[in-house]
Amino acid sequence: MTGANMTEIAERLTSLANKIAMQGASIETEEATKNAFVMPFISLVLGYDVFNPHEVIPEFTADVGTKRGEKIDYAIVKDGSVQILIECKKLGAPLGLNHASQLFRYFAVANARVAILTDGDQYHFYTDLDAPNRMDEKPFLVIQISDLDETVIPELRKLTKDTFDIESIVSAAEELKYIGALKRVLNAQFATPDAEWVRLLTGRVYDGQITQRVREQFKELVAKAQKQFLSDRVNDRLKAALGGQSFSPAIDNGSVSGADASTHVAEASAGAAEGKDGIETTLEEIEAFQIVRAIVCSEVPASRVVHRDTKSYMGVLLDDNNRKPVARLHFNASQKYLGVFDDAKVETRHPIDLLSDIYDHADALRATVHYYA
Repeated sequence: MTGANMTEIAERLTSLANKIAMQGASIETEEATKNAFVMPFISLVLGYDVFNPHEVIPEFTADVGTKRGEKIDYAIVKDGSVQILIECKKLGAPLGLNHASQLFRYFAVANARVAILTDGDQYHFYTDLDAPNRMDEKPFLVIQISDLDETVIPELRKLTKDTFDIESIVSAAEELKYIGALKRVLNAQFATPDAEWVRLLTGRVYDGQITQRVREQFKELVAKAQKQFLSDRVNDRLKAALGGQSFSPAIDNGSVSGADASTHVAEASAGAAEGKDGIETTLEEIEAFQIVRAIVCSEVPASRVVHRDTKSYMGVLLDDNNRKPVARLHFNASQKYLGVFDDAKVETRHPIDLLSDIYDHADALRATVHYYA
């Protein structure tokens, strides 16, 4: 595999996320986890040839003190030296140093500077910031493929075969370690603010005596303010992202041909030009769009799959072309529907209770993009 840029890495991670969602429930062993998820991660994302023992050594053995014959799941070799050690657990298993004793012991004797503990979805990356040749107790980077924070992709790219730079990785590790820890603290506080956090924020805005009644009042106020703050920030970003985008038509019936749709495109464009669209894009619609794109990116590049929102539904299109509808998200009523298309571009609506229900229609969605090949 040639060197991948960050967009390609993101697309491959999205494809893996889709695979985890589709197959995760059937994975029951560590070996199945390695075959289904870890080996594709090493190959597709990191770019190493899993079938070349000069690059990837499975069941790597290095005797450690009185421990003889222990094996680590994978050792990745770069420039003739073992650079990365990987220990795998079954999908969903707990990850922590108490579950990775072999990884901890091997780190010192193998001269590797990076260790990875994974269950195929979560990946914990370790190095030796605290003491030379001794694996840190806390990871400097944590990623979860099924819920990916795309800001970590540049750091992940440093570990790939074609851009591997151990000095750059280690020099950035300390900052990443603390930024990651701070983000987790903030995430916990935004989800459920504790008494100390509430007291800190209350003291910044309330001049009176902080009594028990005031503490109880501000506990609710802080939680509400944080949710509104996040919502406002997300809406601002969505408005900026969608501000210059044209929109597809609002077509309400359940079966619309491509020819009929073209008539409404001009009407929708005229309405948008007059600033009368009145369209509001929700986070749930964005998340559903991401699921649809993750499903079909196994067939076409993710960059070809875009969304257009309307008053009645969000359309998912191939090549930003209204004549190539992939799906429609009818999310404006209490009962949500996913609209899928056949080879005649006739839409069939399926009720959706949870966003994960979209995966039940993965085959139909993948078939749709092939109609436009």
